[in-house]
Order: sequence, then C-alpha cells, then structure tokens
Amino acid sequence: MSEPIGENSVVKANLAFMLKTIGAVATFTYGYVTIKNSISELQNENVRIRHEVEMNSEFRIKWPRGEIGALPADATQDMNIEHLKNRVNKLDEHVDKLRHP
Repeated sequence: MSEPIGENSVVKANLAFMLKTIGAVATFTYGYVTIKNSISELQNENVRIRHEVEMNSEFRIKWPRGEIGALPADATQDMNIEHLKNRVNKLDEHVDKLRHP
C-alpha cells in the first residue's frame, strides 16, 4: 500500500527531463505566438490596403467630375481667368469701336 503524502514525502523526478520538457513547451509557445502575430499583421495590412484602394478609386472617379470639391488654387485660377476674360471682352469692344466708328 502506498504511503499518504505528508511532510516527509519525497518526490523523485528526473530534473533534466523536466527542464527539457519546460524548454520545449516554451519554444513551441513562443513559435506559436510569433506565427499568430505575423498572420494578424498580414491580415490587418490586407484590410488597410483594400480600404486605401477603395478610397483611391472613389477619389479617382469623383475628383475629375467635381463631386468632391476643388482646390483653393483652382478657385483662384478660375477667378483670374474670369477677370482676364472680362478685360479681353472690354478690349475687344474698344477695338471694335475704333475700327467701326
């Protein structure tokens, strides 16, 4: 019959085998976590790239149509062009008056 576990009980274990087992489990756990992290990063990057491509496609289509808006520089250019157009029209009228009095 076996003795009950008490203060004077002795545990016999092979210390080298326990260290190898703990090392193997730690190595496998580290490898698993590393691979899992790499897969997670790739999935996040894939989602980010898809989102950027979708946003770029929307921009590419809507920008030329003027659905998104215009740059402030474009507005300034439009104002300058309108001003020059008015001046050219006035000069044309003046030239016409000089040619045909």
